[in-house]
Amino acid sequence: MAKIKTGDDVIVRTGKDKGKSGRVTKVFKDNKVLVEGINQVKKNQKPNPNAGISGGIIVKEMPINISNIGLYNPETKKADRIGYKFLEDGKKVRYFKSTNEVVGV
Repeated sequence: MAKIKTGDDVIVRTGKDKGKSGRVTKVFKDNKVLVEGINQVKKNQKPNPNAGISGGIIVKEMPINISNIGLYNPETKKADRIGYKFLEDGKKVRYFKSTNEVVGV
């Protein structure tokens, strides 16, 4: 079960985009996520007049491994690790491991 969800603000910890931040747009089952503005590549695309696609060089985002990103902690203004805990009412929530604050509350 992935601790990063769609819509989370994340910071890249390693790789060519280290230090950049963005919002998660999609989470894949193979432990990869798509983050807007991160891991952009240029792709040569052939024109397809039947589908109305013009050719040329397009810039698109590629998935990044979930282990290379960390959830943005607004209190510390850094990437942080995530854990799970149960509240008194039995609800399972995510929390920041450094500050023990519940995520999204």
